[in-house]
Amino acid sequence: MKLNLAGRITEYFINSQLTVLLMVAAAAFGIFALVHTPREENPQIVVPAANIYVMYPGGSAKEVEELVARPLERIVREIKGVENVYSISMNGMAVVTVKFYVGQDREKSLFNLYNKVISNVDFAPPGAVMPPLVKPVEVDDVPIVAITLSGGGYSDYQLKRVADNVLIDLQKVPGTSKSYVVGGRNRQVRVTLDPARLAAYNISPLQVQGALTAANANLRTGSFETGGRKFSIETGGFFGSVSDVKDLVVGSYAGRTASGGRLVYLRDVADVVDGKEPTTHFTRIAFGPGSGVKDMTEHAAVTIAIAKKKGENAVKVSEAILKKLDELKASLPPGIKATVTRNDGKTANDAVNELVHHLMLSIIIVVMLLLVALGWRDAMIVALAIPLTLFVTLGTGMLAGQTINRITLFALTLSLGLLVDDAIVVVENIR
Repeated sequence: MKLNLAGRITEYFINSQLTVLLMVAAAAFGIFALVHTPREENPQIVVPAANIYVMYPGGSAKEVEELVARPLERIVREIKGVENVYSISMNGMAVVTVKFYVGQDREKSLFNLYNKVISNVDFAPPGAVMPPLVKPVEVDDVPIVAITLSGGGYSDYQLKRVADNVLIDLQKVPGTSKSYVVGGRNRQVRVTLDPARLAAYNISPLQVQGALTAANANLRTGSFETGGRKFSIETGGFFGSVSDVKDLVVGSYAGRTASGGRLVYLRDVADVVDGKEPTTHFTRIAFGPGSGVKDMTEHAAVTIAIAKKKGENAVKVSEAILKKLDELKASLPPGIKATVTRNDGKTANDAVNELVHHLMLSIIIVVMLLLVALGWRDAMIVALAIPLTLFVTLGTGMLAGQTINRITLFALTLSLGLLVDDAIVVVENIR
């Protein structure tokens, strides 16, 4: 029989000892890819997007919409690759969200957006609107690990200060990205002006604001050299305590005193309190019967949310975060409980392992059916062809920078039927 090109290639690999080595290499390469390819619960889809913030002090929501939001929408719609544009107008500010088509180059899209906005800063009334701020929206900003601190009878204000310190250490874990604390109240020095006292000293609120802004600043004003050394000169300084704020000079008063006048301090015209910021929201946590915790009452809580960098293995990053948390638990104040309320790394690993298990089970079932229908020799050829093809696919995906996630494994499971059909056709042709 005269063989064509495909037949000659097949004949060569059937009779060559190199085939066995290629099969072993493909299996080893696939197993290595299965172990070391980054795992995620969901695939990394490139969807470039950004928010444009424009401040319009004193403008009503209607004015912001007519003078800022709508003109800016028309401008950004001119950019190639833009799919949707949304805007929110409120008193004093507009937020315009720009979303590009899936698959657009992120860096190029954001560069075009920034260039378009900056080159059209005259879209709004001059002098009334502040320069726009373009802030990209990242898919990877979604946290993969959330750790909730609670218990010990501590308030949300105290828990927030502990969480801020813990976050600093957790951000040192390699592979972590945007991280923040949800809930709790910050420390705040609150200045409450007294209108009667301001009027008595003939001082306006704007004077107080200007004095606070000017005093809470540190500026480099020059330098000088002496003795072969160079020294920098800085003026001003930041407030170090609430006493510094109270002792701030906000003006002078020409009253009936021996000197004919006196300095007016902030404490003379306002109440200065060092404490918590006003309560705007509550964050609480409670444990149910299945948690194994005896105390099922609600407690004040704050949550540390940590995201990962693009392309990092969610499983390894989350494991490193939790390992670091175990080291930090010894330094937490007595009574504070650290509860992992979200762990996408574990969820992704469990999902991938379960799908791999079902994929292998499907291969075993197919081979058993082929044993009955084709015989053991043909069934073994198909049984080798299917996993080797999947191994090569996993290895190629790893080299291409892909991740193992639910979507890719579902696709491999669905392609199992095609692999079986192709292998059977090859066996029939060999016969």
